[in-house]
Amino acid sequence: MDLLKRRQGLQVAALFVFVTASSGLVAQPPPESDVLPEDTREAWERTDYGSGPDRRIDLPRLQQRDIYTYGWIEYGLGANNWGTPFNGPITMADRSWQGQLNQLYVVTERETDAGAGWDLGGRVDLLFGTDFFYTTALGFDAYPLQPLGIENIASWAFSKDYGLAMPQLYADVAYRDVTLRFGHFYSILGFEEVPAIGNFFYTHAFSMQFSPFTFTGFLGSWQPNEQLTIYSGVTTGWNNFFDGQPMTGAFAILNPEYPGAGSTASYLGGIELESRDGSQTLAIATTTGNEVTTISRNPADGSLVGNRSLISTVYTNRLSDRLIYVFQNDNAWQFNANVAPGNAGQQPGVAQWYSFINYLFWEFSPKWQGGMRLEYFRDNNGYIVSAPLRNESELGNPGYWTGGFAGSFWELTFGLNWYPNNNWTVRPELRYDWFAPNTPTTPLPYGKPLGQEIAAGGNQYGQFYAGCDVIWQF
Repeated sequence: MDLLKRRQGLQVAALFVFVTASSGLVAQPPPESDVLPEDTREAWERTDYGSGPDRRIDLPRLQQRDIYTYGWIEYGLGANNWGTPFNGPITMADRSWQGQLNQLYVVTERETDAGAGWDLGGRVDLLFGTDFFYTTALGFDAYPLQPLGIENIASWAFSKDYGLAMPQLYADVAYRDVTLRFGHFYSILGFEEVPAIGNFFYTHAFSMQFSPFTFTGFLGSWQPNEQLTIYSGVTTGWNNFFDGQPMTGAFAILNPEYPGAGSTASYLGGIELESRDGSQTLAIATTTGNEVTTISRNPADGSLVGNRSLISTVYTNRLSDRLIYVFQNDNAWQFNANVAPGNAGQQPGVAQWYSFINYLFWEFSPKWQGGMRLEYFRDNNGYIVSAPLRNESELGNPGYWTGGFAGSFWELTFGLNWYPNNNWTVRPELRYDWFAPNTPTTPLPYGKPLGQEIAAGGNQYGQFYAGCDVIWQF
C-alpha cells in the first residue's frame, strides 16, 4: 500500500466554515454506495470518491475541481481492572470509565493525478476531541519549548481533555511518477496511524504511541514502477512545526558545541516494495536528526541535544482471502540522553528503545473481522515512555505524571470489527499489558497511584483493559 496515501490530518474552524458556506453546501439525501462493508477501509485508503461510505457533505463547486471534504466521528469508552482514572501508558484511550469523543475529524483534499503531466493537490486536516494534543507540533498548535521547557503542551486547548489540532496542512506538486509534498504531514513510519479509520484496534501499540506523529518540511516520492516506491525528504524533526533548538533562555541546551546543535533539520525517507500479485509488501522507513533530550520544567535540570534515529520495518502478507499477517520492527536511539546503561555493554548516555509486533486479521464474514496484536516493546533506559501523558501535556501541571519505566513492556490485544453498513464501524477489544522492570526500584506503569501524586508511578506490574469505540464516517 502507498505509505503517503495510508497516512491521513479557532481560526482554522472559521476558515472551514467560510469555505463551506462559499461552496454552496446543500443538504441532500446520501447516495447509495456500491461498496461492500468489508471493502470500506480499503476504499477510504484509496480515497475512491465514487465508493466507500455515503457522502454527507456535498460541495459541488469544490467537487468540480476534484476537491473533496469528508470526515468521521469516533466515540469510545474503556476501563482498566484497577479502577485508576488513567489506563497506564495507553494514550489515546487513556481515561478509565470516561466516555471520550476521541476524534471529530474533517478533511479537505485534492489528490494529484499526474500520469500525463503536471498536477497540483493538497490537504488540510482538522481534529477536535480528546486525541488532539497527541498530534500537535511545536511552534504551531503546541507551544514552543521556551519558556515552558516541555513538549506537547497544546496551544489550541479548550480544557484538559478537549481541543483543536491541525495535524496536516500541505501542498503536493506532481509530475508523472514523482510527487513533492511541502508542509505539515503525518509520519510515514509504522503500520498504525492517528486517523481512526486507518486502524483495526481502538487502542494503539507502544511503538506507535511513542514515535513521531507529524513532520514538517518536504517529502518526495518516486514510483518508477508498480512494485517500487522511494521516499526522501528533509523535515524539522519530531512533532516540530518550526521551533529552533533552545540555544538561549532558561532551558538552553548545555552542549552548544555539539555538531549541528542549533539545527533541527532531519532526514526522512524510505522504500516500499510490493509483490507482483499484490499479496505482500515490505516498507522500510527512517528518520534521523538532532533532537533535544527529554527535559523537565525545572531549568536547573538542564538539557542536551543529540542525534535521534528511528528505523521502522513493516511486512504485510495476505496469506489467504481471509487471513492477513503483519509484522513490524522498530529500532531507535537518542544520543546525549544522560541516562544510565540499560544493559551490559551499552554506551553510557545513549537511550535505546525497540519493538517487535505481530498482527493477525481474519475475516469471519463481510460484516465481521477479528484481529490479534502481540507486541514486545523495550524501553531500555526508561527514556521514551511516560504516563499519563494527558497530565504531562497540561499547561501548569506541577508534575502529576512519571517516567523512567526502564524495562520491557508486553501487550496482547484481541479485537473485533463490525461493519453494519458502509458508514458505521464498531470496535470492541480486550487487552492485557504487563511490565518487567530492569530493577526492583524502577517505577511501575499501572495501578491507582499513577497520575494521582507528583512524580508518582503505579503499584502494579500488569493491567487488564476492555474498551469499545464507534466510528461514523461522513
